[in-house]
Amino acid sequence: MAESIKTALITGGSKGIGYGVAAVLIKEGIRVAVTSRSQKSADEAAAELNKIREGFAIGIESDVRSLESQQNAVKVLVDKWGQLNYVIANAGVGHFAPIYDLTPEQWQETIDINLTGVFYSAKASLDALKETKGYFINISSLAGTNFFPNGTAYNASKFGLVGFSQAMMMDVRNDGIKVSTIMPGSVATEFANHQPSEKDAWKIQPEDIGQIVSDLIKMPARTLPSKVEVRPSVPGK
Repeated sequence: MAESIKTALITGGSKGIGYGVAAVLIKEGIRVAVTSRSQKSADEAAAELNKIREGFAIGIESDVRSLESQQNAVKVLVDKWGQLNYVIANAGVGHFAPIYDLTPEQWQETIDINLTGVFYSAKASLDALKETKGYFINISSLAGTNFFPNGTAYNASKFGLVGFSQAMMMDVRNDGIKVSTIMPGSVATEFANHQPSEKDAWKIQPEDIGQIVSDLIKMPARTLPSKVEVRPSVPGK
């Protein structure tokens, strides 16, 4: 039965970390719905992921800045596969500029996607996760504990996300829901308009984050690594 196969919803899963996590989970036998603000991008990612295991991926158009949109994504997944076991809140954006130059629009978009978007993802999915005693995993950043120049918006969103995640963990653990925050350093992705290349070989790769997600969900039920910091083993030149 489809209900016996576990499922995951990955926000911002059409590329980068989200896509890397999706690929690893499908290899583990978990069905995955990847979301994107573009249905075309979501469908293209799902088509590639289905080459790993046919029928294990779907693409959903969804914007984390809308609670209704997130509720719809959860509904689509549950209607198709019967249950929701894991949510990986991965969608994120970065605007980097001195406070003098950072625009109100850049500030608002960063907070809306990186922080409020995770709140909406949680609000949309917690009832379904409560039924399965599932897992909510936030992809934050080392920028959630280390501040840097030009990072006012990004630091604020990620510091806030770490605090949100840890408090949420304490709210829901008695209902059998686990919450963890993964805080990567440099990852080889398209984030902030970067184009990955061979020069990024020293960085964490998206599939490495996928491996961490896989390891988290395999932990003994009595044990919860609530916050995981991860860095490249050797920094780039």
